[in-house]
Amino acid sequence: MQIYLVGGAVRDQLLGLPVSERDWVVVGARPEQLLELGYRPIGRDFPVFLHPETQEEYALARTERKTGRGYHGFSFHASPEVSLEEDLRRRDLTINAMAQNEAGELIDPYGGQRDLEAKVLRHVSPAFDEDPVRVLRVARFAARFHGLGFQIADETLERMRAIAETGEVDTLTPERVFLELQRALMESAPEVFVAALAACGAWPAIFPQLPDTAAIEQTLRESATAKSPLPVRFACLSWHSRDVDAWCQAIRAPRRLAQAARLLHRHFSTWSNLNSNDPSAVLALLESLDAVRRPQQLEDFSAAAAVLSTVLELDCERTDRRVHAACVALQGCDEKSAVQQTDQRTVRERVHEARLEAVRAALMESQ
Repeated sequence: MQIYLVGGAVRDQLLGLPVSERDWVVVGARPEQLLELGYRPIGRDFPVFLHPETQEEYALARTERKTGRGYHGFSFHASPEVSLEEDLRRRDLTINAMAQNEAGELIDPYGGQRDLEAKVLRHVSPAFDEDPVRVLRVARFAARFHGLGFQIADETLERMRAIAETGEVDTLTPERVFLELQRALMESAPEVFVAALAACGAWPAIFPQLPDTAAIEQTLRESATAKSPLPVRFACLSWHSRDVDAWCQAIRAPRRLAQAARLLHRHFSTWSNLNSNDPSAVLALLESLDAVRRPQQLEDFSAAAAVLSTVLELDCERTDRRVHAACVALQGCDEKSAVQQTDQRTVRERVHEARLEAVRAALMESQ
């Protein structure tokens, strides 16, 4: 039994980057041997185990064979006879198809180190064409390593284009697409993810709700410059959708991300045209954002609005400052005392007047 460090950990070591996680391949072993050593099985499609101490993933060396459409259309074969080179051959890019043995020696049968030095993202073998997820993954790696000067090899871009033309990308599930999308959005150059998919013709097939890639690239570039968190980047991307509700449903967006997208879509126009001297207008916006009960919604919204304001060359800094001041005032508003007043007004009217007075005072102080 031989154990090898593989994939991203080897790549990032050679690039001098921090290694966030390590994956291992075990050659010459059967599942029973790992079970006897205390490894815990987790793989559903092929044998993958968690180390009893480090909890890192150890996969038995395997080969795969295309049996149908999509990225689920594979059969896997794992046995002691599968070699390390055979296992590495099924990987997507040469820079991800390197291994390191227990002595620290590099095993690089497909030229990954050469491509690292040349700053090229190149597919390993013709098997690349069989998995449509790889179109998204290559675009994501292009976004990750853009700052280091990496480019997609021409022949790999052609294979990505061929996959898009065959309709294989149509088989991708929303959950898998969203997984790759959220990873790409948090890369250092998320706009490159969009550009790469547009260049190979896959973007309109995977994201038909977002047609204007040039505008999207500009917005995502600004969101990355601002070091925005994921909900803000997703909201900025979703700003370009034709129907934000349909888009969030199609992509199976988690609740916080979908809400950030919807609020930006519905209220950015109000925000960018807001008369921040008008307490009623400021209060109405804060109530629409449910900012007092859910302050994180205001933070996501204002951060995304700031990105769009920069892209659209709008000056909303004063609005942002005054709206936040008003929100702080609302959080300290004594609504209980207002409700206890004994006059003919309804509770809702009393609370509204108390909030309005709090906002009015905050705006006066933040002149």
